[in-house]
Amino acid sequence: MAKRGNRVQVILECTEHKTTGQPGTSRYITTKNRKNTPDRMELRKFNAVLKKYTVHKEIK
Repeated sequence: MAKRGNRVQVILECTEHKTTGQPGTSRYITTKNRKNTPDRMELRKFNAVLKKYTVHKEIK
């Protein structure tokens, strides 16, 4: 039986998209190492609806 790893899947959601009032959301799925980054992740990713790079924060 395989051991449970430290890598977990996380969902990143755009922070600027909520304030614009436009329909839809910008979300990305990625993985992170739970031991190296125990805090919530924050990356600059491309938002196709707003057509620019925005800050995406980890949710749940």
